[in-house]
Amino acid sequence: MTAIVVHGGAGLVAAERHARLRDGVRAAAAAGDAILSRGGSSLDAVVAAVRVLEDDPEFNAGCGSALTRDGTVETDASVMDGATQRVGAVGAVPDLGCAIALARAVLDRGEHVLLAGSSAWDFAREVGIAPAPAGALITERARMRLADVQKGTVGAVARDRDGRFAAATSTGGIAGKRRGRVGDSPIPGAGTWADAHCAISATGDGEAILRVALAHSIAMRIASGTPIDRAVRESLSELQRVTNGSAGVIAVDRSAFSALQLSSTMPVAAISDGVHADSMGTQI
Repeated sequence: MTAIVVHGGAGLVAAERHARLRDGVRAAAAAGDAILSRGGSSLDAVVAAVRVLEDDPEFNAGCGSALTRDGTVETDASVMDGATQRVGAVGAVPDLGCAIALARAVLDRGEHVLLAGSSAWDFAREVGIAPAPAGALITERARMRLADVQKGTVGAVARDRDGRFAAATSTGGIAGKRRGRVGDSPIPGAGTWADAHCAISATGDGEAILRVALAHSIAMRIASGTPIDRAVRESLSELQRVTNGSAGVIAVDRSAFSALQLSSTMPVAAISDGVHADSMGTQI
C-alpha cells in the first residue's frame, strides 16, 4: 500500500483563501503520488510534494515565506529517510527558495545533518543550487504580515511500495522573527521524523513543538502499539498542556494515516492507493 499526505500549515486562514490552499495541497499530493505509483521511493515523493508547495506563493515556504523583522527571508527545511534514519536539514538560510532540495542534498552527501545560515550557500554552490534574486521570495501578503501566515509550514509524509517511510518539512518561519532563528522544521524529532514504523511532519508554534519533541513523541507512541490517530491526539494534547501552544500534524504508519490540528484550519491532501481526500483539517 502506498500513501502520501501533505499539509499546508496550521493556523487561522481567511475563508476566501481556502479553495486556493486546497488546490495547492492537492497538486503537491499528486506530484508525490506520481512518483509512488510508478514504484518510486517515499523519499523522492515527499521532496517532490514539498517542492510544489515551496513554489506556490499561497504557502509559508519558499516563495511566500514569512519575513524577518528586517524584511528579509530565511528558510528552514529537513527531509528524513525512515529506512536508514538519515537526515538532511538546513536552517535560517537567506534567500533560499528550494530549501527542501538543499536539505535533500545534505542528506545525500552524508557529511552533516544540519547546515545553517549564509554559510550553507558554500555547500549549495557545490551542488548547483543558486540563491533566489533579491526580493524574489517576498510576496505582498508576507509584507502585510497577515495573521493567517504568521505561523505555518508545509510538509509531506509518505509510505512507498516497499513499506519505507519518509518525511519532509519546509518553512519560512514566523513573521517578525529575528534573523538566525531556527524553528522546529529542520530539527529531527521536533517538526520532522521518519523511521521504520512511521513518518511525521508537524506545523504550528515552532518553539512549542521543539519543547516537547513533538514528532518523536508521536513516533514513540506508535512504536509502542498506540493507534496512529490516538498517538497524534495524545501528543498534541501534551504539547498544549505543557506549552499552551498550538500545532498540527500529519502522520502515516503501516496501516493508516492521520491529519489533526489544535488550530482552526490546516489544509491537507492525501492519496492512498489511488484514493484521494482533502480537507481544511480536523481540529481536536
